[in-house]
Amino acid sequence: MAKVIASTKIFLTNSLITWLIPIAIIVIWQIAVQSGWLSTRIMPAPLDVINAAITLGASGELLHHFSASLERAVLGLLIGGSIGFALGFITGLSKLAQDLLDSTIQMIRNIPLLALVPLVVLWFGIGEVSKIFLLSMAVFFPIYLNTFHGLRSVDKDLIEMGKVYGLSRYGLFKEVILPGAMPSILVGLRMSLGYMWLFLVVAETIAANVGIGYMTMNAREFLQTDIMVLGILLYAFLGKSSDILAGFLEKYTLKWHKGYQK
Repeated sequence: MAKVIASTKIFLTNSLITWLIPIAIIVIWQIAVQSGWLSTRIMPAPLDVINAAITLGASGELLHHFSASLERAVLGLLIGGSIGFALGFITGLSKLAQDLLDSTIQMIRNIPLLALVPLVVLWFGIGEVSKIFLLSMAVFFPIYLNTFHGLRSVDKDLIEMGKVYGLSRYGLFKEVILPGAMPSILVGLRMSLGYMWLFLVVAETIAANVGIGYMTMNAREFLQTDIMVLGILLYAFLGKSSDILAGFLEKYTLKWHKGYQK
């Protein structure tokens, strides 16, 4: 019981420290607007943003836009992440596949994704396919690169030791290679989550009629700064939430790693 209480105290303390700076910024922001240091035409007060969220939430509009953006992001992550992991896995384990695929992937990686937007619209139109394609491309490269790097950087001595202990190919991969590559793969996942939310903003400016990006752009037309700031904060919330989930996944998956042990 004492251990549970101690663990709870540590968790609450860490959570408070994590949110200390954001809370301080919000308090200073509210004071600056109320005191007249910051014009509401430039930046609305936090309470105004909260009121806008309550109003949109009560009408169901906020949930509608939020769920549409979340669905796009998850689809892009699943498609781009799966392809990135598969190709990183193949090129990381096969020298022939590396020679065949890696240089081409690296050339494509160096093309600015924003430069592809006009072509993507031309290829797929202005529907959902173009948005999912951009998100898939955004998350593909970090996962591919880190999977490839993780598999190639596994300690060769550990692999040799596994062979000495009589591990089969599958056992060697499961017990030595994949765990050794997992820290790098999870770093790639964490990076891809950041790119995912970044390019979701871009994707939702392509003739969208639903989503947080559409809600924000529509508010800009009517100078509704409270809704514009709400949209930005929603992206920040989604980014922070996904990063926390990735952190939990790292701690669970890498329990054996001394860097993740308390």
